[in-house]
Amino acid sequence: VFFILRKKQEQVTFLHVYHHGTMLFNWWSGVKYVPGGQAFFIGMLNSFVHIFMYGYYALASLGPQMHRYLWWKRYLTIMQLCQFVAIAAHSSYNLFTECPFPDGFNIAVFLYILSLIALFLHFYYRTYTRGKQ
Repeated sequence: VFFILRKKQEQVTFLHVYHHGTMLFNWWSGVKYVPGGQAFFIGMLNSFVHIFMYGYYALASLGPQMHRYLWWKRYLTIMQLCQFVAIAAHSSYNLFTECPFPDGFNIAVFLYILSLIALFLHFYYRTYTRGKQ
């Protein structure tokens, strides 16, 4: 919504719409059906990463004079990818332990996270690798 209001339609990508469009359902189902427990890890890790993301967006919103301080955007994407790998590992580990967290949710989280890893890797390649060649 902010991209559209700022007339930055080129920033509205499939990755953006998919990720944010599915988050409402994902968080609702997690809070409704499996609050606390193993879901806590996902929420805490996601919140930690978002501290850095919103710090980046806050600096970016201050105008072009702040752009020299935004050299770490690439590392923000790497941090997001590391978050997804940690969540995938966590979800898959839970499938092989005596964890009371429902296997169906672990599988759903794992598959969803794989889709995010694929989309974010594609974004990373397109943004940081392909442009440098």
